[in-house]
Amino acid sequence: MTTISKHLKLKALIVDDEPLARENLAMLLQEYCPQVEVVALADGVADARNKIKTLQPQVVFLDIRMPSGAEGFDLLDELGDHPFLVVFVTAFKDYAIKAFNANAVHYILKPIDIDDLKSAVAKLLQQAKEHKSNRNMELDYAQRLDALAGELKQMGSPKAKRIAIHHSKGIRLVSENEIVFVQAEGNCSFIQLSDQSRILDTQTLKVYEELLNPQQFLRVHRSYLINLEMVKEFLRFPNPTIVMRGGHQIPVSRQRLSDFVSAISPTQ
Repeated sequence: MTTISKHLKLKALIVDDEPLARENLAMLLQEYCPQVEVVALADGVADARNKIKTLQPQVVFLDIRMPSGAEGFDLLDELGDHPFLVVFVTAFKDYAIKAFNANAVHYILKPIDIDDLKSAVAKLLQQAKEHKSNRNMELDYAQRLDALAGELKQMGSPKAKRIAIHHSKGIRLVSENEIVFVQAEGNCSFIQLSDQSRILDTQTLKVYEELLNPQQFLRVHRSYLINLEMVKEFLRFPNPTIVMRGGHQIPVSRQRLSDFVSAISPTQ
C-alpha cells in the first residue's frame, strides 16, 4: 500500500533513458516541489526494477518513450501489483491525453512546465493521503492505471506507417516512429533515424511532409520536418531552437514558431 509520512514527503524515482531529462526533472522537483524527495534516477526498465525493489519509492516519474513507447508499460507489467503512484512524463499529445484524463492518471508533458509539475505533485500528495486511509481507492487506482496502460499500448502498437527510403544502395523500410527529423538537401532529403543513422533520399521534403502523419510530424522550418514525439527541449534564446532526442538542434522559423509552441503545449 502507498504510504506517506506525516510531513507529506514522498520518495520518488525518476525513470528516463535520457540523462539530461532525468537530471532536469530531479532539479525541478528539488527546487519547486520540496514535498518530493528524489531518492534515485534510473535509465531503463532493468535499472528501475532493481531500484524500486530496493528503495520502495512512493511515486515513480515514468517516461513512456524509452524509446519505443512500450518500456514504461513493460515495467508496470513486470512489477504486477505496483505499490506506488505513477506520473507519466511524456511527449504524447491529443489522443493520449484523452486517455490520461479519462482514467484520472497523472501525466506531465515534455518539455516540462513548472506549474504543471507543481499541480501534479499537489494531486499526488492528496492521492497518497486518500490511499493511506482507504484501501479501496488504492485498488481502484491500480485498475485505472492498468486500463490506461492497455489503451496506450494499443494506441502505440506497431500500426505506424512503414516508409520506403530510396538510397544509393537500395531501399530501406522504416517505421514513422523511427524518424527523428527530415532535412531538405536541395531536391533531396536527409532522414535522421533514432538509431543515429542518416539516409539521403531522392524525394523532396515536401513529399515527406505529405507522406508522414500530420499529427506527429510538423514543418518547423523551410528545411526541417520534425517528429514531435522526439522533441526533448525547446530553447528560446539566443534563437528559437528545438533539441531533439539524440542531441540534434533544429532551428525554428519565426513564421512557424507559434504552430510549434501550440503543438507541444498541453491540450485544454
